[in-house]
Amino acid sequence: MNIQSVYSENSNIDEVIGEIKRQLQDFDTRLLIYFASSNYDPVQISKAIGDSFSTAQTFGCTTAGEITSGKMLKNSLVAMAFNAEAIGDMKIEVIENVKANCDIKPAFGSFEQHFNTSMAELDFSQYVGIILVDGLSGCEEKIMDRIGDKTNIIFIGGSAGDDLKFTQTHVFANGKTYTDAAILAVIKPAAGFDIIKTQSFNALNKQLVATKVNAEAREIIEFNNLPAVQAYSEALGINKEEADNYFMSNPVGLIYGDEIFVRSPQRLDGTNMIFYCNILEGMDVSLLESTDIVSDTKQAVADKVKELGKISGLIDFHCILRTLELEQKGQTIDYGKIFKDIPTVGFSTYGEEYVGHINQTSTILVFK
Repeated sequence: MNIQSVYSENSNIDEVIGEIKRQLQDFDTRLLIYFASSNYDPVQISKAIGDSFSTAQTFGCTTAGEITSGKMLKNSLVAMAFNAEAIGDMKIEVIENVKANCDIKPAFGSFEQHFNTSMAELDFSQYVGIILVDGLSGCEEKIMDRIGDKTNIIFIGGSAGDDLKFTQTHVFANGKTYTDAAILAVIKPAAGFDIIKTQSFNALNKQLVATKVNAEAREIIEFNNLPAVQAYSEALGINKEEADNYFMSNPVGLIYGDEIFVRSPQRLDGTNMIFYCNILEGMDVSLLESTDIVSDTKQAVADKVKELGKISGLIDFHCILRTLELEQKGQTIDYGKIFKDIPTVGFSTYGEEYVGHINQTSTILVFK
């Protein structure tokens, strides 16, 4: 196999690294993508990975939970290793100070120099981008918008977590640790790639138009010219005092054709609604109702396996709100089993990146 997934649940960093190295001792690792609980010291874990896999490129981030083949985990490190036959070419760049300037030009310039092609002309059927962002930066929309303006390459990924502490998240690249930063990687998988995007919601025939917003704060002040929580509650047919009890099961979504791009409410501020993703003034969103995450994801993966014949590996960028719902319903074991026969890694994110910034979604990178 040219792609392998490994993990360790040990709490000691030296033991973690030892377990990962033992599992990959006969594997010629050229690229290692890893996701680590924030309960590990981030500087130590990144340096230890970089030192232990010094002949490979390494990058990753902190999490709010981890995923590996057949399991959903907590307080662990999961990793996916690629040998030279799995990756045709790759380049990793770090964007620092994303809150202040969010400047992708130096990273894109480095990509263009490495691949000897402008990012606007790089073949989007051969190359794929992975993005990992400081999950507390609030800069995901800006970064994804700027990426979309300059390339047709798909960038897929997630916002780093910190196990629901909401204090500090970290991204990693080649032994170094960063906050207020984003990792961009452009990869040419040797056998090609595909994407699975799955969210477990149906659109209700109830529309909300954002008529007054504070976009910087991801805050909706009014829907349909009414106080946001009032319009949301009336659309659901509930009392506004209980509105926040419905945020997980009834978020809203932008509808493009058959695709739903979920925008999840985070909390109330008086009658205003704070979201995990931007909704711009004038946007028309649909009220959503939840379905079954396990059955929906199982079907989406099965459909992709049927389409491709075989999958060599998956990276699952999986919203923390989906993880919390699975925990509430006692379905985490069943969700993990979906991936038991496929080399898989992933993590519970503070948001998913695919085309834009979304929530309550799994954006899954598929290696053919």
